[in-house]
Amino acid sequence: MIIVKKDEEIELMKKSCYIAAVALFKAGEAIKPGVTTQHINKIAEAYITSKGAIPSFLNYGGFPASVCISINNEVVHGIPSSNRVLQEGDIVSVDVGAFLNGFHSDNAATFAVGRISKDLEHLLDVTQNSLMLGIKAAVVGARVGAISHAVQTCVESEGLYVVKDYVGHGVGRNLHEGPEVPNFGNPEHGARLVSGMTLAIEPMVNIGTEEVQTQSNGTVVTKDGSYSAHFEHTIALTEDGPQILTLC
Repeated sequence: MIIVKKDEEIELMKKSCYIAAVALFKAGEAIKPGVTTQHINKIAEAYITSKGAIPSFLNYGGFPASVCISINNEVVHGIPSSNRVLQEGDIVSVDVGAFLNGFHSDNAATFAVGRISKDLEHLLDVTQNSLMLGIKAAVVGARVGAISHAVQTCVESEGLYVVKDYVGHGVGRNLHEGPEVPNFGNPEHGARLVSGMTLAIEPMVNIGTEEVQTQSNGTVVTKDGSYSAHFEHTIALTEDGPQILTLC
């Protein structure tokens, strides 16, 4: 179900989005070789709760942590652990949301751990650029497929692969609302975009193939073991164009 928000509801969402954005920033600052993913989780969680908010992911569908932290070939839903230690040359995706005043937020970024290869720099750059192009395409009157097509075109033109099994989504009073926002598709397909929609756009991009599989603990990994990147913003659609809410 697609839920269009009133202006005052979007103002409330901005508060939870800001908290999630700062939590992501603080998590990113902590990333370096030798740090555990549980340490990163605790940093983000501590900030969220210090602002009177609740981590959106904690206990969501049974997820045991406040932040999804996915390393290298892990696409999404990585579980923080005191036994997972970041190594020089890794890439690590941090996905975090906050719930405040009745509204959720959702954002993610993939960070380099120390120095990484040129191929991985390219992966991160393309994935982040595809997100920004997807956001640019999110204009009132277009269709959801315009976002999807912009992401796919950017990624595939650079010789990389969009994950098709997982998608972006509406976000608001529920962490996941309609419509689904795939990272591939026809610009003329999908729901019509209207002012007041709030969407989490989140390209997931692989170096190898688009194929993924889910491990027994729920973590999604690339089927061929190649590396994957993930970037995400929560945005609001307005008559003046898309507005990124998860900025700090």
